[in-house]
Amino acid sequence: MTPDISDRNKLVDEIIDVICKEGMVDREKVKPDATIESLDLKSIDIVMILTAIEEKFDVYIPMDGSFQDAKTVQDLIDALADRIQKEKNKA
Repeated sequence: MTPDISDRNKLVDEIIDVICKEGMVDREKVKPDATIESLDLKSIDIVMILTAIEEKFDVYIPMDGSFQDAKTVQDLIDALADRIQKEKNKA
């Protein structure tokens, strides 16, 4: 069962859960203005996060573009939430 994405705040919370779990980052550190670098997330961590997002929300996330260009947690969350909502609206 895929999570309900109609509530943007709930969706953002679910994305943060995945970032914390897959990136092995304490939730307190995952702030909107935190940089990907400050969380010590490497390329492989981002790939693991994107793969987990794909599985959790049953969407396709390309491994390039806005996801790889994200500099802050907010950039990454916005890009993922937008992509998930766009994919789900097509269905």
